[in-house]
Amino acid sequence: MSISEKPLNFGLIQFYDTTLKSLDLSDNPFSKSSTLSKPNVFKEFPVGPSQPPTRPLIDIQLNKSDREKGINKLPPSNIQEDPNFQPVMEYAIKQNLAQLSMAEIMQAIADYFIGTPYKAGLLDQSNQESLVITLDGFDCVLFVETVLAMARGIAMEDYSYLTFINHIRNQRYWKGKMDGYCSRLHYFSEWIADNQRRGNVRDIGVKLGGERVNKQLFFMSKNRFKYPQIARNDTNYQCIVSMENSISKLKINYIPYYQIKSVYSELKPGDIIAVATEINGLDVTHTGLVYRNSDGNIGFIHASPAGKVTVAYDLERYIWNVESAIGILVARPVDPR
Repeated sequence: MSISEKPLNFGLIQFYDTTLKSLDLSDNPFSKSSTLSKPNVFKEFPVGPSQPPTRPLIDIQLNKSDREKGINKLPPSNIQEDPNFQPVMEYAIKQNLAQLSMAEIMQAIADYFIGTPYKAGLLDQSNQESLVITLDGFDCVLFVETVLAMARGIAMEDYSYLTFINHIRNQRYWKGKMDGYCSRLHYFSEWIADNQRRGNVRDIGVKLGGERVNKQLFFMSKNRFKYPQIARNDTNYQCIVSMENSISKLKINYIPYYQIKSVYSELKPGDIIAVATEINGLDVTHTGLVYRNSDGNIGFIHASPAGKVTVAYDLERYIWNVESAIGILVARPVDPR
């Protein structure tokens, strides 16, 4: 495996040798040397750890009564609304999206952003951790976070920007609290587990008949100098090491790449898909959402490193084309109503 020489801010990894396997699939009768398979060398930078220490910030998880009233826990000062936000809310109101299912809301909002440019490294452009909100460009995780945060508000008929950024914060950080770089949910398997604990999503891998595996996660600490926030910051680095040790206890439930089509009937639009990888020390290389095409086929909508938010017509075919992929993790957004 060779790490791209591009700076971290570009958020890409280039893999030339993908023979390394964390999971032994050699006895599987389904060979992955399919004619569908071709090199897909550019991957998202890993979506890695967080920090277990106590964090003395407010918990912005809103209780049901607060959500119904549209109450926001963040003060209005020093918050500048993204000019691209209101047009999305106007679209949601015009289309009466609040009357639809959570799955339909997720797909409608994801659909709205088709063609939006891919932008890597947006969360890592500053040495100080800040709540980055961007609606004119996404990496793969920002796209998923944004669609989910908007859908949660729309479902409750709460179209305020403060609610939206509360949801982003609540989804992005450990226990919903932003307290520095290590409080961010970097590894996506932990993102799923932590958001499930707060009722934002539900891991449905086991329900879909997925396989459970324990995997040691250490990609960030072993590639320290590819991450500016830990390259020369020993405190952040030690925090990352500690968190990697902690989250390695998580059990990852994934659907093997050769079984994905068999669960199509169980998937809903807007289900969160994470591409599980065989790369040593890493859990996930890419994320996106289930997309139901007009003919009913299950596709994959994502912020693609190839350039923009786009739809891959067939989910399983897409995964077959991802070098090093072993399958998918699946999390279902929880309807807050």
